[in-house]
Amino acid sequence: MNQIQLSTAKKTEFIDITTKVERIVETSRVTNGLCVIFSPHTSAGLTINENADPSVRKDIINQLDKIAPRGANYVHLEGNADAHIKASLLGSSLNVIIKDNSLVLGTWQGIYFCEFDGPRQRKVYVNIIGDR
Repeated sequence: MNQIQLSTAKKTEFIDITTKVERIVETSRVTNGLCVIFSPHTSAGLTINENADPSVRKDIINQLDKIAPRGANYVHLEGNADAHIKASLLGSSLNVIIKDNSLVLGTWQGIYFCEFDGPRQRKVYVNIIGDR
C-alpha cells in the first residue's frame, strides 16, 4: 500500500492528486486491475471530476456550502459539522480501473482530495490490485 502526504492550505479546497496516483500505478507495474484510493479523514473526501476548468471545482464547493453551511445550528460541538457532512456527501474512497498500466479516466477527469476543515496535514492511501 502506498501513501500520499498532503498539506492543505485553506479551510476548503480541492487538490488534484491525479498525477501522484498515476505515478503509483505506473511504478506498480500492474497491467490490468483496480486502483483503490482512500481518505482516512472524517472531514475530507475524494471525488473524480473535471480537471480542465477550475470553475467547476469552485461551483461544487459553492453548492456544498449551500447544502451544509458553516456556522449553521449544528449539535456537533467542535464547530466543523459542515465539514463532516460535505465529506459524507462525497465519500472517502474511489475505485479506478487500471488498463495497460494506466488509470482509465475520461478525457477531462481528475482525482481530487477535498479538504473541508483545513488547513491540515492529510494523507491518502492508494492500493493497487491486479495482474503484472
